[in-house]
Amino acid sequence: MPKNKIITIDGIDKKILRALMEDARIPILEIARNIDISGAAIHQRIRKLEKSGLIAGSKFVIDPKVLGYRTVAFIGVYLDKAIQNPEAIKQLKKVPEVLECHYTTGNWNVLIKLLCKDNEHLMHLLNNDIQTISGVSRTETFISLDQQIERQITI
Repeated sequence: MPKNKIITIDGIDKKILRALMEDARIPILEIARNIDISGAAIHQRIRKLEKSGLIAGSKFVIDPKVLGYRTVAFIGVYLDKAIQNPEAIKQLKKVPEVLECHYTTGNWNVLIKLLCKDNEHLMHLLNNDIQTISGVSRTETFISLDQQIERQITI
């Protein structure tokens, strides 16, 4: 299916998606019992939703704090020239602590989200891995004190 194609889902699809979003390991037969349709119908609908691209897989969520990663920072990256974006992104992908990278409007060319063990680790990444990328003229850093909302889109 083409990327960015908008699909329409019905009430049963929404119930299936809500169940899977709450627990991706829920048995298909349990969803079927809760919705009151056959397991085969649930299985068919899940395959259709996967094929449409709406469901992009399932994954385990790791709590980074358990591994000692307690500092989340958002860094606005200023580039000398916008044409340097692809190369800068290629270099940022090599930094494992970079969780997200967004092209933005406004002053920054790129906004990245970093996960670090502490402020010292953050400073090391800034000084040695990010600000040394060719074309990066400067950065602006915001440290998250606490995440207040984390969710997916409501279905």
